[in-house]
Amino acid sequence: MGRLDKNHPLVTGHAGPVLDIDWCPHNDHILASCSEDTTAMVWQIPDQMGTQPISEPIVVLEGHSKRVGIVTWHPTARNILLTAGSDNLIIIWNVGTGEALISMDDHPDLIYNVSWNRNGSLFCTTCKDRRLRVCDPRKREVVAERMAPHEGIRPMRAIFTRDGNLFTTGFTRMSQRELGLWDPTHFEEPIALLELDTSNGVLLPYYDPDTNMVYLCGKGDSSIRYFEITEEPPYVHYLSTFSSKEPQRGMGFMPKRGVDVSKCEIARLYKLHDKKCEPIAMTVPRKSDLFQDDLYPDTAGPDPALEPEEWLEGRDEDPILQSMRDGYVPPKSRELKVARKNVLDSRPTPRRSMSSCDGSANLPVSQTKYITSLSECLSKNPCSRPVCPVSDLSVLSLTCLSCTCLSCP
Repeated sequence: MGRLDKNHPLVTGHAGPVLDIDWCPHNDHILASCSEDTTAMVWQIPDQMGTQPISEPIVVLEGHSKRVGIVTWHPTARNILLTAGSDNLIIIWNVGTGEALISMDDHPDLIYNVSWNRNGSLFCTTCKDRRLRVCDPRKREVVAERMAPHEGIRPMRAIFTRDGNLFTTGFTRMSQRELGLWDPTHFEEPIALLELDTSNGVLLPYYDPDTNMVYLCGKGDSSIRYFEITEEPPYVHYLSTFSSKEPQRGMGFMPKRGVDVSKCEIARLYKLHDKKCEPIAMTVPRKSDLFQDDLYPDTAGPDPALEPEEWLEGRDEDPILQSMRDGYVPPKSRELKVARKNVLDSRPTPRRSMSSCDGSANLPVSQTKYITSLSECLSKNPCSRPVCPVSDLSVLSLTCLSCTCLSCP
């Protein structure tokens, strides 16, 4: 990866520490973030950052009363984003309009994590009250829940598998780390429950639905374990462990369509150190240089299967798949369009320089009439100070004075 210049431009829009980020699955240039400042923001990240930091988000999502700790995109519907905050509230947004579509307050305590299922019809959550829940957002209800899937009191994590089962990580009563596989329609008994080791780090699962493999990374660990989920006992098969000398502070996971098929790379993780980010490639040794069909089934592509309105009306679709035979093909850059009629009330009117003020033809009729009236007034009552720029007229007071320029005493 190389070392970045200390003056490399950053994304600097939040007023507090950033707690979570998530790249949009349908646009490689769109990034969502959330922060202790109680907001979530959506950013357009260019291919070349230039020299100036990015400080203006496309849209600011304000609806939480406390810090926002989770942000995650819908897997198949365009512009649908979920946020969860320390106010125990889950909000689902249409970022194309800046509008909150759904709000759920079914959790009595802090939400640890949220995971959508494959088609985005349901999501699962883990909570500080030790319950694992499956929620239907469009019905605004919890459709299944399990009390204490792991007996320990430390935080749990849960993700949906491609078959609709739930994979969980947590702790036993004796503080041993544990993983489990559950059928949400029969929560009484686990499909599989496996003790791992004794450590304080919460295990974060990263799931590859194409190979049905789970990569487990613990904060503070220096290893990554990976397992395969199958339909035959013992259902969760241990495969191997990647070990290194330095502990990880965090981990990221590359979408499957970004791996290098010419090197038989099946997964790529990004390990966060104190001062660097290290890519870790998981490869399968093969002698042939030909495309390996068994390693690369069709994977989820960048095209959304649904529009926001279709999903909200109750329609569900699996991800639109694409072949990996040609390797990674960057999608066409698409700018996220935000309907300003829904977000302008919370965004300040942009200012323009004096040289760009010759554009009254594009102003509303009421402002055009006001400019004409202002010109006539100034011709009768000359002002010794410069006239306010046209770009500021939309925020001027319309009080009739002897001189309508507000810069006059």
